[in-house]
Formats: sequence, C-alpha cells, structure tokens
Amino acid sequence: MARISLQGDEATLENPTFVEGFPGLGLVGKIATDHLVDELDMRYYASVHCDGLPRVGVYRSGDRTARPPVRLYISEEHNLLALQSDAPIRSEALGDVAQCITNWIVDHGATPLYLSGLPAERDDGRQPDLYGIATGDAATLLDEREIDVPPENGVVTGPTGALINHAAQADYDSLGLVVECSPQFPDPEAASILLDDAIAPLADLSVDVRELVERAEEIREKREQLAQQMQAAGQEQSTQAQPLRMYQ
Repeated sequence: MARISLQGDEATLENPTFVEGFPGLGLVGKIATDHLVDELDMRYYASVHCDGLPRVGVYRSGDRTARPPVRLYISEEHNLLALQSDAPIRSEALGDVAQCITNWIVDHGATPLYLSGLPAERDDGRQPDLYGIATGDAATLLDEREIDVPPENGVVTGPTGALINHAAQADYDSLGLVVECSPQFPDPEAASILLDDAIAPLADLSVDVRELVERAEEIREKREQLAQQMQAAGQEQSTQAQPLRMYQ
C-alpha cells in the first residue's frame, strides 16, 4: 500500500518548497539535496513507502539507525521539504512512485523543484549552463529569477521525468531545473550551480556551497559507486535530461 509515514509530529507549512533528490546523471540532484539537508540541519520528517520502491534498509557510517531508502526532511524555519533517496527505482515502478509522491505534494500545497542533469563535456573549464522548465503557471517564477529557457528540444527521464509528467497531466505548478554535468562521474560543481543559481533564489534560501567545490574530489570518490550503479540502470531508471533527438 502506498503511504508516507510521519516520524513524529506533523508540521504546518504554508505553501512550502519541495526539493526532489532522486539519483541520476552526475548525481546532481542527489548531491544538491543531500547538501541542503545537511547545511540547513533539516530533520527527518517522513518515510516514503510507495509501491515499487526497494524494500531495503539504509544506514550511515557512525550511526546505528537504519531507515528506508526514500525519506522526507523538513525545515519549518525555511518553509522547506526535501526528498532524499539512496536507491534507484525500477522502470516499471516509476508511474506508481510518481503518483504517490505527487498526491502528497498536492495535498500539502507544495511547489516542487525537480532536479536533473544534462550530459555535457566541459573541457574548457566553463561553468555549467542551467535551464528551467515548468508546468502549470510556474514559469513566471523562472522568469523572475532570470533562469534561462532551454536552447533545444529535450526530455527528462527516470523518476524526475515521471514526476514532471504527472504534474503536467494535472496542470499543477512545478519547476524542472536542468544543469549541464559530467555524463560519467558525480559532479559536485554542477550540483553547486543548481543550489546557488536556482534552488536558493527560488526557495528564498541562503546556502553555502563552498564545501561542494572545495571537497569536490572527495565527494566524487564517495559517490562514484552509486553513479556507476545509475549508469548501469539505464535512462529509464536514472533521472537525466537529454536532447529529444537522442531519446527518439
């Protein structure tokens, strides 16, 4: 049965921002969301038990506590919710998972930020480009923050694509943020761009991203196994954006 189980008292937020962190290309969404949870000291708020999610327990170094692989965190101070995920989702389960999470988002009046990486080589050392897409009437938020329009046709796959699809079908306000990233390795720099240039201004936050840049090599090493796992899972399970011509 699909359910989201609170871990403690229910909080009352007013039109919160919801940041989604399913793993995908370059792990940009996961790295950004994990950093947000740590940097803002967000508390564990709910466990997610949608049909199709892996039935595994996750634990952390130096901590005996085991938790489900997909969890929600909250910061009442920042009117913020974040989804943290530590496991890929089977392609046949994407629809059920997206419906389950979308229902919860709509019930709580949240504006979701869906995060995805676009494969790009940056041998010239340039900063990754960032684009924004929207459903419902949310495009004005991107215009107000001067987040660029995509320069070509594209598609978002994996869990994030399924979430955007559900929002579009329901004509519900949501924002999709797409950043150029490494097609092979975890990309903390691209995740810092997501946080600094999009998530922070859209959610009215102040987030220090220096650690992501200064410890980029360490972060890549720690996340490389998950990145390889997501590559092996393929585009249907791995959140990523790509030009529409490549998808076809």
